[in-house]
Amino acid sequence: MERMRDLLRTSLGRSLETLPPLDRLAAAWPVVCGTAMASHGEVTALVDGVVHIAIRDQVWLTQMLSMRSILQHDLARIAAVKLTGIHFEVKQF
Repeated sequence: MERMRDLLRTSLGRSLETLPPLDRLAAAWPVVCGTAMASHGEVTALVDGVVHIAIRDQVWLTQMLSMRSILQHDLARIAAVKLTGIHFEVKQF
């Protein structure tokens, strides 16, 4: 199962190559964290290598903070965007 997931992630990465970096990150977001978690966060900006994610509430912020390094690594790999950080902020959207 894990091999299939990796194959799909690699395929997605190749299909995103023509998009601007922010769009690649937004498209990769639900693949990286799953649709349930992705529905509670939204990629909003990319500033100096730091991707900004708006989070619906404090509960999901806590969950995402605990996964920060994994999310950053997987977003960078799948979207093929060099990231130096990931910033979460609670916002209504």
